[in-house]
Amino acid sequence: MQIKGYPVRLPLDLAIVFSANPEDYTARGKIITPLKDRIGSEIRTHYPATVDEGIAITAQEAWTSRNSHAMHLPTYIQEVIERIAFAAREDKKIDKRSGVSQRLPISAMENVISNAERRAIRNDEKLVVPRISDVYAALPAITGKLELEYEGEMKGADFVGRELIRAAIAKTYDEYFTGANVQQIVQWFDLGGEIQLPDSVSALEALENLKEIQGLVDKLGPLGVSQKESPEQQVSAAEFILEGLHAHKRIGRNEERVFKAGEKKLEPRERDKSFEKEEPPYRQRRQFN
Repeated sequence: MQIKGYPVRLPLDLAIVFSANPEDYTARGKIITPLKDRIGSEIRTHYPATVDEGIAITAQEAWTSRNSHAMHLPTYIQEVIERIAFAAREDKKIDKRSGVSQRLPISAMENVISNAERRAIRNDEKLVVPRISDVYAALPAITGKLELEYEGEMKGADFVGRELIRAAIAKTYDEYFTGANVQQIVQWFDLGGEIQLPDSVSALEALENLKEIQGLVDKLGPLGVSQKESPEQQVSAAEFILEGLHAHKRIGRNEERVFKAGEKKLEPRERDKSFEKEEPPYRQRRQFN
């Protein structure tokens, strides 16, 4: 090779690294043109093509290895975090010119683990296991990586962020429980059952409450969790199922994280009957006036 006009011979066991800012990142995903011309190769520097690729990148870049507590990071939590970014890249309420970089799931992952770690420290637990509630707690790390279009600005960053999380949960839930019979769980709520799961509640306390829901702990198998696993793992898996049912509007949940029966939609005939019941008093009032 030549340096300032002088030929230099170097050993062949040499790695040459080229670096430059991407050009028109979200629109093209290609390396900057002058550098590409010097290298003589075209290098793709775009988003991960699959969820598995995204998980691998996030696992490589995120600060997940902590020196405090032992940690178990469930696969379904990783998938939910990655699918948030995938959903954001397709959402019309998010500015495509700014894009949604891989920094979103990396930052979200670090915040999710930190919130789970905080809960373990507060409750004197030895094992850190993130839950879906930790993903919602990491909402600022998600909204901080998004540039919204006009429609998104009107609805608000928090609303858009929660929609993205919910969509990611629904899609991940389908990967594990498509065709599964969860009617017993839904029925428990339809009959008046309610349960509150704050993100700070201990695993032992949460598990005792979750066991009251008929059929719930028996459905953890597809997630690779059995009743022999630690309370932390069982609670995380059970909460994921409830969040999946909520994402599909099978059950309801409010902002205080109280899971309850979902809102029932009236059939057309029932809506007509409700109008018929309300109509006579209205007519009487008109006649009286």
